[in-house]
Amino acid sequence: MYERIREKLGILADAAKYDVSCSSSGSNRKNENKGLGDAEGTGICHTYTEDGRCVSLLKVLLTNHCIFDCAFCVSRRSNDIKRAAFSVEEVVELTINFYRRNYIEGLFLSSGIFKNADYTMERLVRIVKKLRTEERFNGYIHLKTIPGASEELLKEAGMYADRMSINLEMPTEAGLKILAPEKSHEEVKKPLGFIQKSITQFSDEKALIKHVPKFVPAGQSTQIVIGATPDTDKEIMHTANAFYKNFSLKRVYYSGYIPISNDSRLPVIGSQPPLIRENRLYQADWLMRFYGFNVQEILNDAHPNLDVDVDPKLSWALRHLEQFPVDVNTADYRMILRVPGIGVTSALKIVQARKFGRLYKDHLKKIGISFNKARHFIRYGDSPMQLKEYEAGHIKGIILAESHSKYQKNPHNQLSLF
Repeated sequence: MYERIREKLGILADAAKYDVSCSSSGSNRKNENKGLGDAEGTGICHTYTEDGRCVSLLKVLLTNHCIFDCAFCVSRRSNDIKRAAFSVEEVVELTINFYRRNYIEGLFLSSGIFKNADYTMERLVRIVKKLRTEERFNGYIHLKTIPGASEELLKEAGMYADRMSINLEMPTEAGLKILAPEKSHEEVKKPLGFIQKSITQFSDEKALIKHVPKFVPAGQSTQIVIGATPDTDKEIMHTANAFYKNFSLKRVYYSGYIPISNDSRLPVIGSQPPLIRENRLYQADWLMRFYGFNVQEILNDAHPNLDVDVDPKLSWALRHLEQFPVDVNTADYRMILRVPGIGVTSALKIVQARKFGRLYKDHLKKIGISFNKARHFIRYGDSPMQLKEYEAGHIKGIILAESHSKYQKNPHNQLSLF
Protein backbone atom coordinates (compact mmCIF):
# COMPACT_ATOMS: atom_id res chain seq x y z
CA MET A 1 0.00 0.00 0.00
CA TYR A 2 1.34 3.42 -0.90
CA GLU A 3 2.57 5.39 2.12
CA ARG A 4 0.29 8.31 1.29
CA ILE A 5 -2.79 6.05 1.31
CA ARG A 6 -1.58 4.35 4.48
CA GLU A 7 -1.26 7.71 6.22
CA LYS A 8 -4.74 8.79 5.08
CA LEU A 9 -6.21 5.52 6.29
CA GLY A 10 -4.61 5.98 9.70
CA ILE A 11 -6.06 9.48 10.07
CA LEU A 12 -9.54 8.82 8.70
CA ALA A 13 -10.09 5.42 10.30
CA ASP A 14 -9.12 6.90 13.67
CA ALA A 15 -11.55 9.80 13.19
CA ALA A 16 -14.36 7.35 12.37
CA LYS A 17 -14.07 5.47 15.67
CA TYR A 18 -16.31 7.98 17.46
CA ASP A 19 -19.34 6.87 15.43
CA VAL A 20 -20.85 3.82 17.15
CA SER A 21 -23.83 3.34 14.81
CA CYS A 22 -22.25 0.71 12.58
CA SER A 23 -24.40 -2.35 13.23
CA SER A 24 -24.79 -4.49 10.12
CA SER A 25 -28.03 -6.16 11.13
CA GLY A 26 -31.01 -6.46 8.84
CA SER A 27 -29.49 -6.83 5.37
CA ASN A 28 -30.17 -9.83 3.14
CA ARG A 29 -28.29 -8.74 0.01
CA LYS A 30 -27.07 -11.89 -1.77
CA ASN A 31 -24.16 -12.51 -4.11
CA GLU A 32 -25.40 -13.19 -7.61
CA ASN A 33 -23.72 -13.61 -11.00
CA LYS A 34 -20.28 -14.24 -9.49
CA GLY A 35 -19.88 -10.79 -7.92
CA LEU A 36 -17.72 -9.94 -4.92
CA GLY A 37 -18.76 -10.27 -1.29
CA ASP A 38 -21.99 -11.26 0.38
CA ALA A 39 -23.78 -9.39 3.16
CA GLU A 40 -24.91 -12.74 4.58
CA GLY A 41 -21.43 -14.20 4.84
CA THR A 42 -19.32 -14.79 7.95
CA GLY A 43 -15.77 -13.71 8.73
CA ILE A 44 -13.61 -11.55 10.95
CA CYS A 45 -15.79 -9.89 13.58
CA HIS A 46 -16.09 -6.23 14.38
CA THR A 47 -19.84 -5.80 14.71
CA TYR A 48 -22.80 -8.09 15.37
CA THR A 49 -25.95 -8.78 13.39
CA GLU A 50 -29.37 -9.34 14.96
CA ASP A 51 -28.95 -13.12 14.70
CA GLY A 52 -25.58 -13.02 16.48
CA ARG A 53 -23.22 -13.28 13.50
CA CYS A 54 -19.98 -11.31 13.58
CA VAL A 55 -19.29 -9.04 10.60
CA SER A 56 -16.13 -7.08 9.87
CA LEU A 57 -16.40 -3.65 8.31
CA LEU A 58 -13.94 -1.15 6.92
CA LYS A 59 -14.97 1.87 8.99
CA VAL A 60 -13.61 5.11 7.59
CA LEU A 61 -14.34 8.74 6.80
CA LEU A 62 -14.15 10.09 3.27
CA THR A 63 -12.58 13.19 4.83
CA ASN A 64 -12.15 14.81 8.23
CA HIS A 65 -12.33 18.30 6.75
CA CYS A 66 -15.56 19.92 7.96
CA ILE A 67 -17.29 23.27 7.57
CA PHE A 68 -19.01 22.88 10.96
CA ASP A 69 -17.53 23.64 14.37
CA CYS A 70 -19.40 21.26 16.71
CA ALA A 71 -17.76 21.45 20.15
CA PHE A 72 -18.00 17.68 20.78
CA CYS A 73 -16.53 16.58 17.42
CA VAL A 74 -12.87 15.80 16.85
CA SER A 75 -13.20 16.85 13.18
CA ARG A 76 -14.63 20.33 13.90
CA ARG A 77 -13.10 23.06 11.79
CA SER A 78 -11.39 24.86 14.70
CA ASN A 79 -9.60 21.75 15.93
CA ASP A 80 -5.88 21.67 15.21
CA ILE A 81 -5.53 18.15 13.81
CA LYS A 82 -4.04 16.48 10.78
CA ARG A 83 -6.49 16.66 7.87
CA ALA A 84 -6.88 14.19 5.04
CA ALA A 85 -9.30 13.23 2.29
CA PHE A 86 -9.70 10.15 0.12
CA SER A 87 -10.63 10.30 -3.52
CA VAL A 88 -13.61 8.25 -4.71
CA GLU A 89 -11.28 5.79 -6.40
CA GLU A 90 -9.13 5.35 -3.30
CA VAL A 91 -12.06 4.31 -1.10
CA VAL A 92 -13.28 1.87 -3.73
CA GLU A 93 -9.82 0.39 -4.14
CA LEU A 94 -9.30 0.08 -0.38
CA THR A 95 -12.64 -1.67 0.07
CA ILE A 96 -12.03 -4.19 -2.69
CA ASN A 97 -8.43 -4.88 -1.67
CA PHE A 98 -9.38 -5.34 1.98
CA TYR A 99 -12.21 -7.65 0.97
CA ARG A 100 -9.99 -9.77 -1.27
CA ARG A 101 -7.60 -10.25 1.66
CA ASN A 102 -10.53 -11.34 3.86
CA TYR A 103 -10.00 -8.43 6.23
CA ILE A 104 -13.58 -7.18 5.85
CA GLU A 105 -17.05 -8.13 4.68
CA GLY A 106 -18.44 -4.64 4.27
CA LEU A 107 -17.99 -0.89 4.42
CA PHE A 108 -19.08 1.75 6.93
CA LEU A 109 -18.58 5.10 5.19
CA SER A 110 -19.08 8.52 6.75
CA SER A 111 -17.57 11.94 6.17
CA GLY A 112 -16.98 15.40 7.45
CA ILE A 113 -18.81 18.00 5.38
CA PHE A 114 -16.57 19.91 3.03
CA LYS A 115 -17.76 22.73 0.74
CA ASN A 116 -21.46 21.85 1.21
CA ALA A 117 -23.82 18.95 1.86
CA ASP A 118 -24.49 18.02 -1.78
CA TYR A 119 -20.81 18.18 -2.73
CA THR A 120 -20.00 15.67 0.03
CA MET A 121 -23.04 13.44 -0.49
CA GLU A 122 -22.43 13.24 -4.23
CA ARG A 123 -18.98 11.74 -3.60
CA LEU A 124 -20.33 9.25 -1.10
CA VAL A 125 -22.93 8.15 -3.65
CA ARG A 126 -20.28 7.80 -6.35
CA ILE A 127 -18.31 5.47 -4.10
CA VAL A 128 -21.18 3.10 -3.31
CA LYS A 129 -22.43 3.18 -6.90
CA LYS A 130 -19.00 2.33 -8.22
CA LEU A 131 -18.68 -0.55 -5.75
CA ARG A 132 -22.05 -2.00 -6.72
CA THR A 133 -22.10 -1.46 -10.48
CA GLU A 134 -18.46 -1.57 -11.54
CA GLU A 135 -16.85 -3.80 -8.92
CA ARG A 136 -20.03 -5.87 -8.45
CA PHE A 137 -19.52 -5.76 -4.70
CA ASN A 138 -22.38 -7.43 -2.79
CA GLY A 139 -21.05 -6.99 0.73
CA TYR A 140 -22.76 -4.90 3.37
CA ILE A 141 -22.60 -1.10 2.98
CA HIS A 142 -23.62 1.34 5.71
CA LEU A 143 -23.66 4.92 4.46
CA LYS A 144 -24.00 8.04 6.59
CA THR A 145 -26.53 10.58 5.36
CA ILE A 146 -25.24 14.14 5.07
CA PRO A 147 -27.66 16.67 6.66
CA GLY A 148 -28.96 19.08 4.04
CA ALA A 149 -28.27 16.86 1.02
CA SER A 150 -30.82 16.89 -1.80
CA GLU A 151 -33.56 14.28 -2.03
CA GLU A 152 -32.27 13.18 -5.44
CA LEU A 153 -28.91 12.21 -3.94
CA LEU A 154 -30.54 10.55 -0.94
CA LYS A 155 -32.74 8.43 -3.18
CA GLU A 156 -29.79 7.39 -5.34
CA ALA A 157 -27.77 6.51 -2.23
CA GLY A 158 -30.61 4.30 -0.98
CA MET A 159 -30.43 2.22 -4.15
CA TYR A 160 -26.91 1.04 -3.29
CA ALA A 161 -26.61 1.17 0.52
CA ASP A 162 -27.90 -1.53 2.85
CA ARG A 163 -28.33 0.83 5.77
CA MET A 164 -28.29 4.60 6.04
CA SER A 165 -27.97 6.64 9.21
CA ILE A 166 -27.77 10.25 10.28
CA ASN A 167 -26.62 11.38 13.71
CA LEU A 168 -29.07 13.27 15.90
CA GLU A 169 -26.04 14.23 18.05
CA MET A 170 -27.63 15.79 21.16
CA PRO A 171 -30.86 14.48 22.77
CA THR A 172 -32.55 17.89 22.74
CA GLU A 173 -32.64 20.86 20.40
CA ALA A 174 -31.56 23.11 23.29
CA GLY A 175 -28.45 21.02 23.94
CA LEU A 176 -27.62 20.92 20.23
CA LYS A 177 -27.81 24.72 19.97
CA ILE A 178 -25.28 25.06 22.79
CA LEU A 179 -22.66 22.74 21.30
CA ALA A 180 -23.48 22.87 17.58
CA PRO A 181 -25.36 26.12 16.87
CA GLU A 182 -25.04 25.59 13.09
CA LYS A 183 -27.10 22.38 13.24
CA SER A 184 -30.71 21.57 14.09
CA HIS A 185 -32.84 18.49 14.65
CA GLU A 186 -35.02 19.52 11.71
CA GLU A 187 -32.07 18.90 9.38
CA VAL A 188 -32.00 15.34 10.69
CA LYS A 189 -35.75 14.76 10.55
CA LYS A 190 -36.11 15.77 6.89
CA PRO A 191 -33.80 13.08 5.39
CA LEU A 192 -35.05 10.48 7.88
CA GLY A 193 -38.61 11.22 6.82
CA PHE A 194 -37.79 11.19 3.12
CA ILE A 195 -35.93 7.87 3.26
CA GLN A 196 -38.65 6.29 5.41
CA LYS A 197 -41.28 7.42 2.92
CA SER A 198 -39.21 6.01 0.05
CA ILE A 199 -38.76 2.68 1.86
CA THR A 200 -42.54 2.44 2.21
CA GLN A 201 -43.05 3.31 -1.47
CA PHE A 202 -40.60 0.64 -2.64
CA SER A 203 -42.23 -1.89 -0.32
CA ASP A 204 -45.68 -1.08 -1.72
CA GLU A 205 -44.38 -1.40 -5.29
CA LYS A 206 -42.88 -4.79 -4.47
CA ALA A 207 -46.36 -6.08 -3.66
CA LEU A 208 -47.48 -5.19 -7.20
CA ILE A 209 -44.34 -5.56 -9.29
CA LYS A 210 -42.17 -8.69 -9.26
CA HIS A 211 -38.75 -7.08 -9.77
CA VAL A 212 -38.30 -4.01 -7.60
CA PRO A 213 -34.76 -2.90 -6.64
CA LYS A 214 -33.72 -2.97 -2.99
CA PHE A 215 -33.93 0.35 -1.18
CA VAL A 216 -32.08 0.62 2.16
CA PRO A 217 -33.05 -2.99 3.06
CA ALA A 218 -31.49 -2.77 6.54
CA GLY A 219 -33.33 0.46 7.36
CA GLN A 220 -32.11 3.57 9.16
CA SER A 221 -30.44 4.33 12.48
CA THR A 222 -29.23 7.34 14.43
CA GLN A 223 -26.80 8.17 17.23
CA ILE A 224 -27.16 10.28 20.36
CA VAL A 225 -24.19 11.59 22.35
CA ILE A 226 -24.83 11.33 26.08
CA GLY A 227 -23.08 13.18 28.86
CA ALA A 228 -22.03 16.24 26.86
CA THR A 229 -25.17 18.16 27.90
CA PRO A 230 -27.14 18.05 31.18
CA ASP A 231 -30.10 16.19 29.63
CA THR A 232 -31.81 13.64 31.86
CA ASP A 233 -32.22 9.99 30.92
CA LYS A 234 -35.93 10.73 30.61
CA GLU A 235 -35.27 13.35 27.91
CA ILE A 236 -32.88 11.01 26.09
CA MET A 237 -35.26 8.05 26.03
CA HIS A 238 -38.32 10.11 25.18
CA THR A 239 -36.40 11.51 22.19
CA ALA A 240 -35.35 8.02 21.13
CA ASN A 241 -38.91 6.74 21.51
CA ALA A 242 -40.26 9.55 19.31
CA PHE A 243 -37.74 8.79 16.56
CA TYR A 244 -38.52 5.07 16.70
CA LYS A 245 -42.21 5.80 16.26
CA ASN A 246 -41.99 8.60 13.70
CA PHE A 247 -39.28 7.17 11.45
CA SER A 248 -39.39 3.39 12.10
CA LEU A 249 -35.69 3.36 13.00
CA LYS A 250 -33.92 0.03 13.34
CA ARG A 251 -31.66 1.29 16.10
CA VAL A 252 -30.84 4.31 18.21
CA TYR A 253 -27.23 4.23 19.41
CA TYR A 254 -26.09 5.89 22.62
CA SER A 255 -22.50 7.12 22.65
CA GLY A 256 -20.93 8.18 25.93
CA TYR A 257 -19.26 11.57 25.49
CA ILE A 258 -15.47 11.34 25.18
CA PRO A 259 -13.60 14.54 26.20
CA ILE A 260 -11.68 15.82 23.17
CA SER A 261 -11.23 19.53 23.91
CA ASN A 262 -11.10 22.16 26.64
CA ASP A 263 -14.17 23.98 25.38
CA SER A 264 -15.91 25.64 28.34
CA ARG A 265 -19.31 24.49 27.06
CA LEU A 266 -18.37 20.86 27.62
CA PRO A 267 -18.44 19.02 30.97
CA VAL A 268 -15.35 17.77 32.78
CA ILE A 269 -15.91 14.04 33.25
CA GLY A 270 -12.40 12.64 33.35
CA SER A 271 -10.78 10.55 30.64
CA GLN A 272 -13.42 7.79 30.46
CA PRO A 273 -16.89 8.06 28.85
CA PRO A 274 -19.94 7.31 31.06
CA LEU A 275 -20.10 3.60 30.19
CA ILE A 276 -22.44 2.51 32.99
CA ARG A 277 -25.01 5.13 32.01
CA GLU A 278 -24.60 4.22 28.34
CA ASN A 279 -25.26 0.57 29.18
CA ARG A 280 -28.36 1.41 31.23
CA LEU A 281 -29.76 3.44 28.32
CA TYR A 282 -29.28 0.50 25.97
CA GLN A 283 -31.11 -1.71 28.48
CA ALA A 284 -34.01 0.78 28.67
CA ASP A 285 -34.05 0.88 24.86
CA TRP A 286 -34.29 -2.92 24.82
CA LEU A 287 -37.25 -2.82 27.21
CA MET A 288 -39.12 -0.46 24.88
CA ARG A 289 -38.39 -2.43 21.71
CA PHE A 290 -38.63 -6.05 22.84
CA TYR A 291 -40.27 -6.23 26.27
CA GLY A 292 -43.45 -4.23 25.77
CA PHE A 293 -42.59 -1.39 28.15
CA ASN A 294 -43.85 2.12 27.53
CA VAL A 295 -41.17 4.77 27.94
CA GLN A 296 -43.33 6.47 30.58
CA GLU A 297 -43.16 3.35 32.73
CA ILE A 298 -39.38 3.37 32.72
CA LEU A 299 -38.66 7.11 32.98
CA ASN A 300 -41.01 9.90 34.06
CA ASP A 301 -41.08 13.05 36.18
CA ALA A 302 -40.90 11.02 39.38
CA HIS A 303 -37.95 8.99 38.06
CA PRO A 304 -36.10 11.13 35.48
CA ASN A 305 -32.84 9.13 35.61
CA LEU A 306 -32.01 5.43 35.48
CA ASP A 307 -30.66 3.66 38.55
CA VAL A 308 -26.95 2.99 37.93
CA ASP A 309 -26.91 0.20 40.53
CA VAL A 310 -29.46 -2.07 38.88
CA ASP A 311 -30.87 -2.58 35.39
CA PRO A 312 -34.07 -0.70 34.39
CA LYS A 313 -36.29 -3.78 34.46
CA LEU A 314 -35.32 -4.62 38.04
CA SER A 315 -35.66 -0.96 39.00
CA TRP A 316 -39.21 -0.90 37.59
CA ALA A 317 -40.14 -4.12 39.37
CA LEU A 318 -38.91 -2.82 42.72
CA ARG A 319 -41.13 0.23 42.29
CA HIS A 320 -44.15 -1.94 41.44
CA LEU A 321 -44.06 -4.80 43.93
CA GLU A 322 -47.86 -4.78 43.96
CA GLN A 323 -47.74 -6.53 40.57
CA PHE A 324 -45.70 -9.43 41.94
CA PRO A 325 -45.23 -12.31 42.51
CA VAL A 326 -46.07 -13.56 39.02
CA ASP A 327 -47.21 -17.17 38.84
CA VAL A 328 -45.23 -18.68 35.95
CA ASN A 329 -47.78 -21.48 35.66
CA THR A 330 -50.74 -19.19 34.98
CA ALA A 331 -49.59 -15.64 34.09
CA ASP A 332 -49.76 -14.38 30.53
CA TYR A 333 -46.63 -13.99 28.39
CA ARG A 334 -46.59 -10.18 28.71
CA MET A 335 -46.39 -10.33 32.52
CA ILE A 336 -43.80 -13.11 32.58
CA LEU A 337 -41.66 -10.97 30.28
CA ARG A 338 -41.67 -8.23 32.93
CA VAL A 339 -40.06 -10.41 35.57
CA PRO A 340 -36.42 -9.44 36.25
CA GLY A 341 -34.13 -12.26 35.16
CA ILE A 342 -36.47 -13.61 32.47
CA GLY A 343 -35.70 -12.74 28.85
CA VAL A 344 -37.73 -13.05 25.67
CA THR A 345 -36.53 -16.56 24.81
CA SER A 346 -37.01 -17.84 28.35
CA ALA A 347 -40.51 -16.34 28.59
CA LEU A 348 -41.50 -18.14 25.38
CA LYS A 349 -40.06 -21.42 26.71
CA ILE A 350 -42.02 -21.04 29.94
CA VAL A 351 -45.31 -20.54 28.09
CA GLN A 352 -44.61 -23.60 25.93
CA ALA A 353 -43.30 -25.83 28.73
CA ARG A 354 -46.24 -25.31 31.11
CA LYS A 355 -48.58 -26.86 28.54
CA PHE A 356 -47.12 -30.23 29.55
CA GLY A 357 -47.37 -29.78 33.33
CA ARG A 358 -46.64 -27.49 36.25
CA LEU A 359 -43.26 -25.82 36.35
CA TYR A 360 -40.98 -26.21 39.34
CA LYS A 361 -37.66 -24.67 40.37
CA ASP A 362 -35.56 -27.24 38.50
CA HIS A 363 -37.61 -26.71 35.32
CA LEU A 364 -37.04 -22.94 35.46
CA LYS A 365 -33.30 -23.38 35.95
CA LYS A 366 -33.13 -25.73 32.96
CA ILE A 367 -35.07 -23.23 30.85
CA GLY A 368 -32.24 -20.80 31.53
CA ILE A 369 -33.74 -17.92 33.48
CA SER A 370 -31.58 -15.92 35.91
CA PHE A 371 -33.15 -17.73 38.83
CA ASN A 372 -31.35 -15.92 41.67
CA LYS A 373 -32.85 -12.65 40.43
CA ALA A 374 -36.23 -13.91 39.25
CA ARG A 375 -37.01 -15.95 42.41
CA HIS A 376 -37.93 -12.77 44.31
CA PHE A 377 -40.71 -11.97 41.80
CA ILE A 378 -42.25 -15.30 40.82
CA ARG A 379 -44.35 -18.13 42.18
CA TYR A 380 -43.77 -21.65 40.86
CA GLY A 381 -44.72 -25.21 41.75
CA ASP A 382 -42.47 -25.52 44.80
CA SER A 383 -42.14 -21.86 45.86
CA PRO A 384 -40.84 -21.67 49.47
CA MET A 385 -42.31 -18.27 50.38
CA GLN A 386 -44.39 -15.31 49.27
CA LEU A 387 -42.86 -12.09 47.93
CA LYS A 388 -44.72 -9.95 50.46
CA GLU A 389 -42.31 -11.10 53.17
CA TYR A 390 -39.64 -8.84 51.64
CA GLU A 391 -39.46 -5.11 51.07
CA ALA A 392 -38.06 -3.54 47.88
CA GLY A 393 -34.87 -2.32 49.57
CA HIS A 394 -34.18 -5.75 51.02
CA ILE A 395 -34.65 -7.47 47.66
CA LYS A 396 -32.38 -4.95 45.96
CA GLY A 397 -29.71 -5.51 48.59
CA ILE A 398 -29.81 -9.29 48.13
CA ILE A 399 -29.57 -9.04 44.33
CA LEU A 400 -26.73 -6.50 44.46
CA ALA A 401 -24.78 -8.66 46.93
CA GLU A 402 -25.18 -11.71 44.67
CA SER A 403 -24.21 -9.66 41.60
CA HIS A 404 -21.13 -8.32 43.40
CA SER A 405 -20.07 -11.85 44.30
CA LYS A 406 -20.54 -12.98 40.68
CA TYR A 407 -18.59 -9.97 39.40
CA GLN A 408 -15.65 -10.76 41.67
CA LYS A 409 -15.52 -14.23 40.13
CA ASN A 410 -15.86 -12.91 36.56
CA PRO A 411 -15.29 -9.12 36.03
CA HIS A 412 -16.30 -9.39 32.34
CA ASN A 413 -19.96 -9.80 33.37
CA GLN A 414 -20.16 -6.32 34.86
CA LEU A 415 -21.97 -4.71 31.92
CA SER A 416 -24.17 -7.59 30.81
CA LEU A 417 -27.45 -6.52 29.21
CA PHE A 418 -29.81 -7.96 31.88
